[in-house]
Amino acid sequence: MTDTQALLDNRPPSMATLFVERVAATPEREAYRYPIPPASGEGPSDWGSMSWAETADRVYAIAAGLIDLGLGSEERVALASSTRVEWILADLAVLCAGAATTTIYPSTNDGETAFILSDSGSRVLIAEDAEQLRKARASRADLPALEHVVVIEEVDAVPADGDAEDWVLSLAELERRGAKYLAKHPDSVRDRVRDLRSDQLATLIYTSGTTGRPKGVRLPHDAWSYMGRAIEAIELLEEEDIGYLWLPLAHVFGKVLVAGQLAVGHTTAVDGRVDKIIENLPVVRPTYMAAVPRIFEKVYNGVAAKAREGGAAKYRIFKWAAEVAREYAKVSQDNFRATGTATVPLGLRTKHGIADKLVYAKLRAAFGGRLRACVSGSAALAPDIGYFFAGAGINILEGYGLTESSAASFVNPRDYRTGTVGKALPGLEVRIADDGEILLRGPGIMAGYHGLPERTAEVLEPDGWFHTGDIGELSPDGYLSITDRKKDLIKTSGGKYIAPAEVEGQFKAVCPYVSNILVHGADRNYCTALIALDEPSIMDWAKENGLAGKDYAQVTAARETQELIDGYVRQLNEGLQRWQTIKKFRLLPRDLDIEHGELTPSLKLKRPVVEREYKALIEEMYAGAREA
Repeated sequence: MTDTQALLDNRPPSMATLFVERVAATPEREAYRYPIPPASGEGPSDWGSMSWAETADRVYAIAAGLIDLGLGSEERVALASSTRVEWILADLAVLCAGAATTTIYPSTNDGETAFILSDSGSRVLIAEDAEQLRKARASRADLPALEHVVVIEEVDAVPADGDAEDWVLSLAELERRGAKYLAKHPDSVRDRVRDLRSDQLATLIYTSGTTGRPKGVRLPHDAWSYMGRAIEAIELLEEEDIGYLWLPLAHVFGKVLVAGQLAVGHTTAVDGRVDKIIENLPVVRPTYMAAVPRIFEKVYNGVAAKAREGGAAKYRIFKWAAEVAREYAKVSQDNFRATGTATVPLGLRTKHGIADKLVYAKLRAAFGGRLRACVSGSAALAPDIGYFFAGAGINILEGYGLTESSAASFVNPRDYRTGTVGKALPGLEVRIADDGEILLRGPGIMAGYHGLPERTAEVLEPDGWFHTGDIGELSPDGYLSITDRKKDLIKTSGGKYIAPAEVEGQFKAVCPYVSNILVHGADRNYCTALIALDEPSIMDWAKENGLAGKDYAQVTAARETQELIDGYVRQLNEGLQRWQTIKKFRLLPRDLDIEHGELTPSLKLKRPVVEREYKALIEEMYAGAREA
C-alpha cells in the first residue's frame, strides 16, 4: 500500500521536478507512443515510440531553445495545437525553462485567440500548423508582447506581409538552437528547474465561458505536483498501464492526465484525432483511457443502431442484454457496498454469461480487449449508460473537478459507484454549504483569475475555500453525487426546483438517437426540451422508414421522426415527477456544435447560447399557455 501522506508531504516543488525525477527513475522505459502518418498520406499510421530518456533529450533541447530566445521566469508561452506528442514535449519544456504555458484550443477563432495571447502577455506562441500561424499573423499588430512563433509542422516561414523571417521558426529549428545553447551552457535547464518555487505560475488555462470573454485560471506548479502524487497515491493507475490520450490538452482534464503519468510512469499513446479513435483502439489496446460522457453515449447509440440494423431479433437480444448488464452492475455494486463482496444471484449470473458471449465480448474487443478502466469527466454521465458499460465489463470511473481545481478533485476508486463521482483525492478538503453548493480547499485550487481580482474574490474566500458553483451531496462514506450546476437549477413558476442535467441524462439513456438535449422551464409552468439528433443514427433509421434521400433537416422535420422521438419522451416522462415531465419538445434542424458556439471544446452545453439562438422555438412551445 502507498504511504499517502508521505507522498503528499514529500511532493516535489514543481511539475518540472516531477518530470526530472521520472526520467531519473525509469530512463529506459517507454514513455510515449505516437502515430507516424504513412508517406503516401493514405492508410493506417505506424506508431513511433519514445523512452523517458529520449523524451528528456527533446524536452531539454526545446527548453534551452526557449531560454536562448530570452524567455524569463513565469513569462508565458502559448500553445495552440491539437493533442499530439509535440504538445507534451513543448509544455514540459516551457515548465523546465521556468516559464508558464498558456493553452489555446486549435478551434478557437481569430478574435478569441488574439484576446488570449494579449491578456496572457504571451511572448512566444507554439503553433501547430499554418492555420494557427495565420491567426497570429492576423493579430500581430495588436500583440506587442508576442516576439516569436514556433511552428510544429513544416510551413512557409516567410510571413505574407513581408516581416522578417526570424519572427517565425520551426520546432526543429528551436531544438537545434537549444542543443547548441546546451553545449555552451550545460547546466542552464537544470538550474531553471532547481530554482522553481511551488507557488510559481505553471499554467494559464482560459475557461470557455458561456457569455463574455474567457477567464484565465492561474494554476501554480504545486497544483500539478500535488495532482501527480495524489493520483499515484490512490493507485488508480499502474506502471505497466498503457494509456490512450486523445482528449484536448488545452483542457485541464487532458493536462492532469500528463501529471498523473509523470508520477506513475506508465506508457501513453497520444493521438488527438477523434476520427481515429475507433481505428486506434484495437492497435493501441489500452488498459485505461479517459473520455467525456459524449463518447460513451455515442458508442452506446452506435451499438444500439447496429443491432437494430441487424433486424428485429438482433435488436431484441441487444435490449435484453443491455437490461441484464444494468441489473448485473446494480446488484453487484449494491452487494459490494453492503457486504464487501460483489455477489450476484446464480440466475442473473447465468443470463449475464449468455449476454457476454452475444454482446459484451464484442464491445470489449472494440475497445482493444484489455481495457481495465475508463475515467469519465467534464460532464455528468447518465447512470443507465454507466451501468450498461459496467455490466458489460468496461468500468467507467466517473470523476469531478473544474479548471479552477486542476481537474481532478474527486474520482471513483476501483470499488466504484455508478452515478457518483467518487471520493475526494487525498489532501483535499470538502464542505457542503447550506444551499448545497460544493466547496473545496486544497493544493489543487487555483491561485486566482488572471488580472481579475474582483472575479477571484467572488469564488475564492480569503481562507482558501473555493465555491464550485455545483450542487451536490456526500454519502456518509465520502462518495459525492452532483445534482446540478447551482446557476442551472430551474425553478418553475409553480415553485418547484428541477435539475435539467438529471432529466437530460435520463433521456440520453432512453433514446438511442439523441445527440444533445436542453431542458427549459425556468419561471414557466411546465418543462419543454430542444432535442438534437445524432446524424448517423437517425439517418440510418430514416433509410429503413421511408425517408431515404432526405437530408438531416428534412428527416428531423418529418412526421415519422417526430412520432419516433415522442415515444421516447413519453417513456422518459413515465419515470419523472409530474413537474419534471417534458410537455412539449422541438427537434433542431442541425446538431449543436463547437463551431456555432453552442458547445465548449470539452463538449459541454452552453445553455444561454442555445436558448438565445432558439428563442423562437422555445416561445412557440409556450404560446397560448397560461403562466402561473
